[in-house]
Amino acid sequence: MKHAINKNMEAKIQKVSEISDRLKRSKSMVMVDFKGITVEEITALRVKFREAGVDYVVLKNSLVHRALSDAGIKELDQYLAGPSAFAFGMKDEVAPAKIICDFIEQSKSDKMTIKAGLLEGKAVDANAVVALSKLPPREVLIAKMMGSLNAPITNFVGVLSATLRSLVFAVDAVRKQKEAHQ
Repeated sequence: MKHAINKNMEAKIQKVSEISDRLKRSKSMVMVDFKGITVEEITALRVKFREAGVDYVVLKNSLVHRALSDAGIKELDQYLAGPSAFAFGMKDEVAPAKIICDFIEQSKSDKMTIKAGLLEGKAVDANAVVALSKLPPREVLIAKMMGSLNAPITNFVGVLSATLRSLVFAVDAVRKQKEAHQ
């Protein structure tokens, strides 16, 4: 009997360690409550998560509580009640929030609700998760940033070339004027 208890405790310690590792490696995490989701819906959702590099798992609240506590995160304790699933964004901060919000919007039901989340190790509420989901993908943000950085250079080149054109026209006008007087 005592051996079985030790095995069970070892399994729980191992699971808490795995959750802690996931928390450290992920860029974001979204915690959701789910009720009445069909097998087809959850399968389609898992495919989207997998394609986006998101780990979606159902975990025991007590084990997540222990892992969060070990990481010094206490703000999510109040959300660790009832059925909880966790979407860990391993590659992209926005992907878990975007996929979950899209699912909630498309299903038009309360089968899944956002409880809270983590972004770069900081607890955020459901409203922040929804706001995060509305951000454009990382590639679009980078492209916009590069465009913003490139715009002043492009404008400067345009001003320089206009000045050079004006100088060329002025020199050409002086040349024509001197030719006319000769």
